Amino acid sequence: MELVPKILITLGVLFLLGLLTDLLGRRTPLPRVSLLLLAGFAIGPSGLDVLPDFQEDWFPVVTDIALSMVGFLLGHALTMSSLQKRGKCVLWISIGAVVGTALTVFIGLILIGIQPEVALILAGIALATDPAATIDVIHQTRSEGEFSKILEGVVAIDDAWGLIFFSFLLAIAQALYGNGDGFNVLWIAGYEIGGAILLGLLLGIPMAYITGRLKPGEPTQTEALGIVLLCGGLAEWFQVSFILAGLVLGATVANLAAHHRRPFTAIEGIEWPFMILFFILAGASLDMTALEATSLLGIAYIFLRLIGRILGAWGGGILGGANPVLQRWMGMALWPQAGVALGMALLASQHFPTLKDVILPIAISSTIVFELIGPLMTRKALTKAGECQA
Repeated sequence: MELVPKILITLGVLFLLGLLTDLLGRRTPLPRVSLLLLAGFAIGPSGLDVLPDFQEDWFPVVTDIALSMVGFLLGHALTMSSLQKRGKCVLWISIGAVVGTALTVFIGLILIGIQPEVALILAGIALATDPAATIDVIHQTRSEGEFSKILEGVVAIDDAWGLIFFSFLLAIAQALYGNGDGFNVLWIAGYEIGGAILLGLLLGIPMAYITGRLKPGEPTQTEALGIVLLCGGLAEWFQVSFILAGLVLGATVANLAAHHRRPFTAIEGIEWPFMILFFILAGASLDMTALEATSLLGIAYIFLRLIGRILGAWGGGILGGANPVLQRWMGMALWPQAGVALGMALLASQHFPTLKDVILPIAISSTIVFELIGPLMTRKALTKAGECQA
């Protein structure tokens, strides 16, 4: 079959598969994220292997587009009015989740006799989250209320904290047990985070101006999508975090634009088709043979991360003055983890090549577990908080 018909047929089947999972998600307690991942796995190389080879070329592009949109939409949760109302709670829960997870994983692994450098690296990788899956569960369940708003705020900044803490932990491991170039790790992290913030501001300020002036009250879908994709492309070009760049872009527009809601509505209107491709291709990339390589260390890491999320969010909720429901269930809502963890694992493997065969299998296998059970737990947390409407 020629390439063009093959591409069109593949896209058509994937979108219809996404529609089917959406219908199943409405009639079962399973989040559609989990269903899409399972569908992707079923048709991917580890399953029926019916996807064309060019899906490997698609995935990086679809990932950048989808996560740039997710970052932009998350930025809408970081308005000054929202931060004034919920900022203290969001800040403390996010910091508590990061610190609590890192300490739980590191101390737990040390107590069972794991090398300190491995414990430091895995503690850093454990901080990565999956904002795309979390936000989709909120949207699918039509959850509204204080718990949902705070959860959106927490996942909006969670990966930023995670990148910062991971960089420090990797630098410590490098300085103590590597070849001493821990400063270089911090410099790379500073460039990735600082560059993303600067890029989001440089694009967000003119976007806010256009949104309010070019066509007051009705910015077109084209201008919103154009700037979001431009942000993602430039972030990839300059090798900075495109999720964080999109987040800063969205937050800048939300705070400066007079008619800020319109561009977010425009992106929401076209986001789902890209998310279908993203989650299905992510599922297709899952290699279940990685689970076979999960040793006692991998099982301990998975267990410790789950406990760390719960304890950290609980402690942060107490410090932030959150109500008991938030304290009890927010940690469970933060279980999903995705590709950022794999990126962290690859970076750590570059600095510790002798530990590659330990770090990568654990990162890959645990991500499979967290991706499959994480959305289920997020939905359960929303239900326990009394905000799940579907």
